[in-house]
Amino acid sequence: MRFTTYEALERTELRVIKKDGRHEVLDRQKLLNSISKACEKRPVGLEEMEAAVEELLQDLESLQEREVTSKKLGALIMAKLHALDSVAYVRYASVYRQFQEVGDFIDEIESLGRRVAPTPDQAELFKA
Repeated sequence: MRFTTYEALERTELRVIKKDGRHEVLDRQKLLNSISKACEKRPVGLEEMEAAVEELLQDLESLQEREVTSKKLGALIMAKLHALDSVAYVRYASVYRQFQEVGDFIDEIESLGRRVAPTPDQAELFKA
């Protein structure tokens, strides 16, 4: 008979400080859900999204803080999405930054274009 044990890294419980002042435990599944919602119908696999969540958790742990503001967490998520998929990034940014009108989307897309060289097809889409 053979016995095997598996060890899992025990993480310090991180807490999120919400905009209204509430504190709640950082939920890995909530992070994955928000990233997967932004990546819906995009060419981003579940493994890539899970890796992004894992990197995000490691980044937060490296800060050696027990609490993080929802604002800081949102910015970190946007950075991960920016690296994964630009459309997913804009989707998340639209909710996170509470876009109110089409101009907000256009401004974000244009600023994204300045950070990433557009492909010839994309340049055609945004010609006036």
